[in-house]
Amino acid sequence: MEKAKVTLVSAENATSPSHKLHLRRIRESDHLPIVRVVDDWWGGRHVSHLLPKLFFEHFQDISTVVENDDLELVAFLVGFVSQSKPDVAYIHFVGVNPNYRKEGIAKELYTQFFETVRAKGCTTVKLITSPANKGSIAFHERMGFKALPGDQVVEGIPVILNYDGSGNSRVSFSKEIQ
Repeated sequence: MEKAKVTLVSAENATSPSHKLHLRRIRESDHLPIVRVVDDWWGGRHVSHLLPKLFFEHFQDISTVVENDDLELVAFLVGFVSQSKPDVAYIHFVGVNPNYRKEGIAKELYTQFFETVRAKGCTTVKLITSPANKGSIAFHERMGFKALPGDQVVEGIPVILNYDGSGNSRVSFSKEIQ
């Protein structure tokens, strides 16, 4: 499939010319379509269990979906504002269909997320990723995220050992959005 440059338009303003992508808030009904494709989007790596339905029920005012003109899922971002630290937002999971990667969609999802949570009083956005996910680490560094100190440095990246349980180390990132 040849990739075409795309422009995101909000669902509210969609007088959409063709080849536009539409950004809208996530809905509970998005859960199954997303968990059905996300493992394939990750090259067969099992990640769908990281997206329980509760995210689709309780974080609709912050999480977003991108669809094409045919209403096919193109990308999504699941995030929330911390209940313990109301000035901190957290990006839990982002996915972009492999056919639409390298088009700036993830960057736009993040930009929209920053605007949304800034309006809710957040000044910091945090997230984690696997130390093995070099593409994710590079993307977040390009987006201005800084890796937080860890227990160990692996290939120049600070890693928090056993962050998600025994053997599940993570790289923790933070970005100020004031």
